[in-house]
Amino acid sequence: MKAAVVKGNSKIEIEDFDISDLKPNELLIKMQSCGICGSDVEKVFGKYGQPSMRLGHEPAGEVIKIGSNISDFKIGDRVFTHHHVACYSKDCHECSHGNETMCKKYYESNLNPCGLADNYVVPEWNVIHGGVLKLPEHVSYEEAALIEPFACCVRAWSKFKYQKNDTAAILGVGPTGMMHVLLAKSFGFSKIFCMDLNDFRLDFVKKFNVTSIRSDDPKLAEKIHDETSIGVDVAIVATSSLHAFQDALKLVRKGGTVVMFGVPNKGATTEIDMSLVYSKEISIVTTYAASDHDTKEALELISSGNVDVKSLITHKYSLEESQKAFEHAKTGDNAMKIIIEN
Repeated sequence: MKAAVVKGNSKIEIEDFDISDLKPNELLIKMQSCGICGSDVEKVFGKYGQPSMRLGHEPAGEVIKIGSNISDFKIGDRVFTHHHVACYSKDCHECSHGNETMCKKYYESNLNPCGLADNYVVPEWNVIHGGVLKLPEHVSYEEAALIEPFACCVRAWSKFKYQKNDTAAILGVGPTGMMHVLLAKSFGFSKIFCMDLNDFRLDFVKKFNVTSIRSDDPKLAEKIHDETSIGVDVAIVATSSLHAFQDALKLVRKGGTVVMFGVPNKGATTEIDMSLVYSKEISIVTTYAASDHDTKEALELISSGNVDVKSLITHKYSLEESQKAFEHAKTGDNAMKIIIEN
């Protein structure tokens, strides 16, 4: 099999991997679609702040071989596969407190060699613990490739309180930022403000009937406060930019919430006026990755038609074009979601 591998000097190479016989509870999947995540781009070109350097954790595909003990899946099943699955043991402090993505076992479960491969193995742990979801016939592989990033957004929204007709600011409207827009609209938010420096993306969001403002607009906070009178209820930082995080603190109302969703660079620091956070009673929420509970909810939302994630896909590349695809994702030139198709 072939898989995309990170090499030095911001390079991706397609390497051959040998797969030994499947273990009794493993699945072999033919990748059909796999999204490129911002964290993947950071692994190739930046200073990724998390330990894994595997590429491709948003794959969907077809079961082409099953282990001898497998009974819940058959050859030909169309599936989404989650790359990490927690233990959910009552003895696991993290899982028992709702912090599944902090579970030690979560990090140990990986697709082999990775999701950005023509074929890949789903390990026993993931198969047994709910990491493989069968796709309804009307859900395409393209849509399924967006389940994982959408699930990360779903998880973020489970971490704060909101009501119908609330207001939101989305700082950074790349693919996941747009998914937050879709969620805010589905939850009945009355006003949604989108900030970015990418003119294509600012123009892209207009079709969703939201307000777009350049992040470097000197009157950014003033414009939002004029529209809301008190500031937004929630500001979601869907970028690694800590300048955006600083802006978010200025945009939320008293008692509002700032969600740190984007992955900061390793070693990134910023100064916070804690008197502002304290006096405005601002809640700061961080959110990392998604559990298989979140992917199930994401699939349900996509399957029901409540959100149209497919509308975010703008470009497709082959596995052999991975370098070109990642360079495109890095620039964001006239692009939203970029996926690899096998």
